[in-house]
Amino acid sequence: MEIGSSQSQSGCNVLIKLGMEFESDEHAYEYYNKYAGVIGFSVRREYANKNKVRGYVTSRKLVCYKEGYRDKHKRDTMVQKHRNETRTGCLAHFSVSRQSNGMFRITSFEEKHNHPLVPSSLAHMLPSQRKIKVAQAYEIDLLDDSGICPKASFDYAARQVGGQSFLGYTRRDQKNYLRDKRKDSLKHGVARSLVDYFEKQILEDPAFRYSLDLDDDGLITNVLWADGKMIRDFKIYGDVVSFDTTYRTNKEYRPLALFVGLNNHREMVIFGAALLYEESTESFVWLFNAFFKIMSADKPQTFFTDQDPAISAAISFVMPKTYHRLCVWHLEKNAFKHLNHIFRANESFPRDFSKLLYDYEYEEDFLSAWQEMLEKYDLEDNSWLKNTFVVREKWSMTYGRHTFSAGMRSTQLSESFNGSLRGYLKSDLDIVQFFKHFQRSVDDKRANENKSNFDMTQRIPILKVKLPLLIHAREVYTPTIFDMFQNEWERSLLVSIKDSYSEGELCTYNVSTLGSVKEHAVTVKQSVTQVSCSCKLFEFLGILCRHALKILDLLNVKDMIPVHYILKRWTKDASNMNEVDIDLVEKDSDPKVEVTARYRHLCHTFVQISSEASESIEGYELAAKGANEIIAKLKDIKKRNESPEKLAPSKSIQNEPSEIIFIDNTNVTKVTGLKRKEPTRRSNTRPKSFTEKSKKKGRTSLPKSLQCQTKQQLDHLPCLQVPCTPLSDTSNDMGVTEGSFPPLCPPQLSQGSSNGSLTQLLRVSEQFFNTSHTYIFF
Repeated sequence: MEIGSSQSQSGCNVLIKLGMEFESDEHAYEYYNKYAGVIGFSVRREYANKNKVRGYVTSRKLVCYKEGYRDKHKRDTMVQKHRNETRTGCLAHFSVSRQSNGMFRITSFEEKHNHPLVPSSLAHMLPSQRKIKVAQAYEIDLLDDSGICPKASFDYAARQVGGQSFLGYTRRDQKNYLRDKRKDSLKHGVARSLVDYFEKQILEDPAFRYSLDLDDDGLITNVLWADGKMIRDFKIYGDVVSFDTTYRTNKEYRPLALFVGLNNHREMVIFGAALLYEESTESFVWLFNAFFKIMSADKPQTFFTDQDPAISAAISFVMPKTYHRLCVWHLEKNAFKHLNHIFRANESFPRDFSKLLYDYEYEEDFLSAWQEMLEKYDLEDNSWLKNTFVVREKWSMTYGRHTFSAGMRSTQLSESFNGSLRGYLKSDLDIVQFFKHFQRSVDDKRANENKSNFDMTQRIPILKVKLPLLIHAREVYTPTIFDMFQNEWERSLLVSIKDSYSEGELCTYNVSTLGSVKEHAVTVKQSVTQVSCSCKLFEFLGILCRHALKILDLLNVKDMIPVHYILKRWTKDASNMNEVDIDLVEKDSDPKVEVTARYRHLCHTFVQISSEASESIEGYELAAKGANEIIAKLKDIKKRNESPEKLAPSKSIQNEPSEIIFIDNTNVTKVTGLKRKEPTRRSNTRPKSFTEKSKKKGRTSLPKSLQCQTKQQLDHLPCLQVPCTPLSDTSNDMGVTEGSFPPLCPPQLSQGSSNGSLTQLLRVSEQFFNTSHTYIFF
């Protein structure tokens, strides 16, 4: 006998009869919940009886969610504002019991409710009607991992299906899902979650490597990681590395250390990253050793850092043959800090100091100019300059131009990436969120590289003059490097030969550029077509300078660039995988992405079907009939997929047998937690630079007369307000240009405080090198 029925908006009757049977109690729940959604109430599972031996369900009762009354609590008298009552003692229910054939039969059904029912337009808000499906959950995860805020992702999902009422869940459900997911990701603790994340990365990228540094208690102090692309890039472009640390990127208050470099397009590539507990010599020694162990490659020729005594000591121990360069930009900032009175009082001092940084080719000229500057500005007793002079080989181009540096003179590459990280990372991210969003920033940098590679194959640089030499350069060099080479060739037309002399098989030409009194010496060994210029542009940047090109033209080298003057790293095929000894396995597509793609495509398809079918009764009936057939077939597919074999729980990542090689896999088994690092400074405002602090003090403490006097003294310093060359212009000529000097970068551009005076740096370094080199490896 039929005792309850309802008709949905689609015209589909939902009937309930005593004696109806279902394959399982779950199918019974789904059917009753469908009936409840049409009627306008929500369903709650009241109880389930189970077999005491085998544990399967023997009977189940489903009730209206307004069944019963709220229990009284002894603390109700202490509550100022009570929650609204939701239960009314409704007696509507639905009971099923298991039969001998394994089917579940309806044994009891009460249709009447003692409360108003929800209209169909609001039925999607009922608790039992709200459920985030698997495909929807995958899409929420992908949007969250992409940095899209929950509100925007909810609106996007609602638009896909035609409105919030058709989505199947509310904004609060989405918020609760994301909260539970994050709690679940950290349920085993931060340290275990970190290791699980790394193991998952290795499953997706077999070339992924990481290393953990533990203290005596088994707590993780330092973490280093690099994926297969980073390792491959280091093998190709790891001859020059910029290293820097930045803060406020994660909830653990750990400095983020980055190894970056330049690819064949002179764009940033990332070689590796680390989270450090502290910036001590021991930490940096561990980090550098672990980094080169992961890379399994030669150490770089040049290593750029800021003026940090701990980093300097670690480099001298781990990389004794690597040329350690100090960031010139940081040196200029410290110069303005320690010699502020000289900058204010002497208009010519910035220019003289800049020449010492960039211009002099010969050591004797540099030493002479240094002594002249000390005498001219009465700085013979200045302690900061004395200490700076001791490490002159690390910052002056007089010494730096002799070692290949890919045209870099500062850690501005690292500073630029640190700035871009602010768009991806926040200080309140937990450790798992941090890694996901950091990977987003890495992926964006790689997208830029892919775009450059695409443009290289589709766009041909314009030749200013159609010469065989330039045509050959265009064929071998990337567009960026070719533009630099062509500019040097164009300027070679302004180079003239003053005189020459021979010594055995070597011939030396003295040349100068039109409009400049400066001369350069180009030495030639004609038997092997070998040239060497005193400007050392090739040694420093890796392309021939205008002076060398002039002499090669004189030697009738007009068709091709000599092969020994073409650096592989600047060529179009620098990243040829066949020439790189590394096993990179192509990743399988993410199953979540596949499910989401199918879901999105079906949404689009069925929206079109609904739009066409709703225009006529015949179309509506045809679509409804086809939809019912599809639903029935999908249920059959779902039953087949839910076979006992496929329902077996999958092993967790940490329990799977694995042949993965960890860098420090002995440490993985010893991990007990992540060592907590307390914040040293928490502020919502950005750090003020030295100059900004000085200006603020001047406004509050200086008398008005002195302020006017200071203003008059600053009137002659407009040259200091020239901004630094933007990073996007790094493809321009980085060689020695006659008659122009790189401007001093104004300290107003500083985004952070100095890392300490160079006096302290040298004092600590001297104490370090005067003691025995004892290092502790954790």
